[in-house]
Amino acid sequence: MQSDAQALNVRLTWSDVVTGEGMELIAPLPVTFGRAGDSTVTLNSNKVSRRHAVLRAQDGGVMLEDLQSTNGTYVNENRITRVPLPSGAGFQVGPFHFIMTVVPAQQQASVPPSQADQPLDRTEAYSQSLLRRFEGAPLNESTLLFSHESGNLMPVAPKEPEEASLPLGGMRQPIIPLSEVYRSRLPVLETTYLAVGGGIGSFAWTDHLRIYGVPAEQIIAIGPEPAPMGRYQRLCGNSQIPLHERLRSNSDSCPDNIWGWPSYGLREIWHSIGQGDFGNAMHVAKHVFGEPVLTDTYTPRSGDVFKAVDREAFRIGWNHIWRQGRGLAIRKTDDGRYVVAYAQTNERGQTVHQFAVARYVHLAMGYPAIRILDDIDEYRKCTQDVKHTVNAYEEHNHVYEYLLKHGGVVMIRGRGIVASRVIQRLYEVRQQNKNVVIIHVHRSPVPVGHQDGHARRRVINHVELQPFNWPKGCWTGSMRLRLERADDQERDRLLNDWGGTTTADRKDWQRIAERGLREGWYQIYFGEVKRLERTDRGQVLTQISTGKPNQPEISLKTDYIIDCTGLTASIDKNFMLKDMVDCYHLRLNPKGRLRVTNDFEVDGMSTGSGRVYASGVMTLGGPHAVVDSFLGLQYAALRSVEDLTRQHAPGLHLLNPLRSFSQWMRWVRCVPPDRGTSTSGAAYAGGLQGLGVNPDHQRR
Repeated sequence: MQSDAQALNVRLTWSDVVTGEGMELIAPLPVTFGRAGDSTVTLNSNKVSRRHAVLRAQDGGVMLEDLQSTNGTYVNENRITRVPLPSGAGFQVGPFHFIMTVVPAQQQASVPPSQADQPLDRTEAYSQSLLRRFEGAPLNESTLLFSHESGNLMPVAPKEPEEASLPLGGMRQPIIPLSEVYRSRLPVLETTYLAVGGGIGSFAWTDHLRIYGVPAEQIIAIGPEPAPMGRYQRLCGNSQIPLHERLRSNSDSCPDNIWGWPSYGLREIWHSIGQGDFGNAMHVAKHVFGEPVLTDTYTPRSGDVFKAVDREAFRIGWNHIWRQGRGLAIRKTDDGRYVVAYAQTNERGQTVHQFAVARYVHLAMGYPAIRILDDIDEYRKCTQDVKHTVNAYEEHNHVYEYLLKHGGVVMIRGRGIVASRVIQRLYEVRQQNKNVVIIHVHRSPVPVGHQDGHARRRVINHVELQPFNWPKGCWTGSMRLRLERADDQERDRLLNDWGGTTTADRKDWQRIAERGLREGWYQIYFGEVKRLERTDRGQVLTQISTGKPNQPEISLKTDYIIDCTGLTASIDKNFMLKDMVDCYHLRLNPKGRLRVTNDFEVDGMSTGSGRVYASGVMTLGGPHAVVDSFLGLQYAALRSVEDLTRQHAPGLHLLNPLRSFSQWMRWVRCVPPDRGTSTSGAAYAGGLQGLGVNPDHQRR
């Protein structure tokens, strides 16, 4: 028995339950799971016992045993005590879903002989496998970085950043004399407030600064394109949420309105009544006042959100604030400020370097890359076929056009919000062509949903359902306060227990899935994808390890594969953030993201009176759970601007009730926050058209 244990290694793959980032470990049996630090796999969740479960070698195979844990260990939705586990099978420990495969002998021998005599302590081995997340080595995902050299931001293959591409000899110094910046003879902009990113996060911070009293002349925002929601709108369109379609989640805040009233729902009701569309007004009112108990949660049409943000962007003077560019590096200066190097594309398409110097900097670059599954990435590289294997965030309308004309079989990978919308879009195509079949592949079953206290998420067809991607108490309630008061490790545990991959609890797509399962054109498979191959007829052949003794591997032929696993947020994929972390030796939080204070100041980046703040997905693991939502971006902006107000930063004034009401009235009338030169109707229309917005839409 002992010789079996020494001879047998297993590969475990799983995902961080909050970020979705892939993780992998190859280890000899036995492998223990639990919260205890000496476990082979330490799982930071209150739903995991200190000694939760163990994988052992027995009779040449692998045995999974539950160690009398509080919340149990599950295989195929069944709570187990002790069960044989075939290679390729999945199991669940707390909120974590694992796939276990036995490592062939030739792979076990990959450790150099000099190291084999002195094996690592299991905890150390596990820690080293985790470190790969922070050293730029992808585990179970590949990525396509967003290209900022062109306006369309289409994904391109990642390139290794070159230090020589930075000005000032690579900006190696952590503190740069301002005189060197000016001696470089590159263009230099000086400002008080600088937002780097140019998207929704930068817009939310700028909006708060303007409403709190800062004139537009004191703010610069650097980003790749003029419309603050340009990239978000493009990703929505690619993932099959066009302008007339409703967003799938996060409708409880308005990026264009820091007061949140009137909400999008009330605005749509009022607009529908004004247009005489009483049916839609009643439909929206039913959702707004009945959610989520009596009906689905209300979400606005994406086009209405984009129009509203464009209106507010014009009101605060965004066209004067924004500068085209891509942030490259940030350094402290010798006068207590910061210099940001950024790349700009000139009229000839050439990349030129420039500098911006500011006392206060805000970083909000969003998701740097599209996540591509490893097997799809390898298939693309081998076959150069990017037409039949697509990511849902890439432009892929050709898939639906082909299916509409010819029918076919489509495989979906992923089980989140995007997957639910793609299923709905495929159903719309199937209404016109009945020869469309949907195959949904999951790595493992989801037997039970996440639980916190007595509340547990519903699971239907192995998908966790929730009106919002986090419990509502995380947004502004008691859970938010609890997270703010917790330390880093406790925050990590809480986020693991509260989070996880969910999709919108909406009846429309649930009815579609139920009907498809009943009629046979929607099928669910479980297993680990081993490889993809291209057939002679141009189809994609997917080989799946099921873990079943009687059917260990199956082959599925499909016309297309749509990868709905989403976006990646690794700091290693964002050159500017990785450079900042490396240069100043910044500590990361347990989620591998920027460590920020409760006011979203980046820990370790202050210099004199200068401050650096951050918001968005790069701060997950900090004081707020829903950081990449509309409300999360607004909340981070509010906390950071209030912190600056307490420091008496230039131009900022406390937003007391009287001043807040006055500013809200200016918002209602679309009057700029400051009392500068009034905007004529012609200038207003011209400004909106400059942002690519039809001014008639704004006046309705």
